[in-house]
Amino acid sequence: MLLPSKVKFRKMHKGRGRNKRKATTKLDVSFGGYGLKAMDGAWVTSRQIEAARRAMTRYIKRGGKIWIRIFPDKPITFHGNENTMGSGKGAVDHYVAVIRPGTVMFEMDGISEEMAREAMRLAGYKLPMRTKFIVK
Repeated sequence: MLLPSKVKFRKMHKGRGRNKRKATTKLDVSFGGYGLKAMDGAWVTSRQIEAARRAMTRYIKRGGKIWIRIFPDKPITFHGNENTMGSGKGAVDHYVAVIRPGTVMFEMDGISEEMAREAMRLAGYKLPMRTKFIVK
């Protein structure tokens, strides 16, 4: 699973206005010939990224190349049950990547378009938002 090796600050604020703005970076397919674009905003966990990567890799049977354009660098804390209020912020539980609508998350090259389309469709099932297959 992906997670940062070292962070400057251990815990992060949640942030306001989530999923309202469109993406300003990673809008086009840069490395491969095909891409998987997010249609909605969401938090994608490192487990979901790994599940999508495995689904694509299994389908293309080690042919072609896959690029992962997102990285989970936002720490999410978990407080646990039956803790009283005022006992501080919880410990870091997992990491997420903040995805805005329009972000290209995965790219692929070296295989046919039909194969890439099916692999991306399988990967899209593992992600918590609507996705779209795009061609360079």
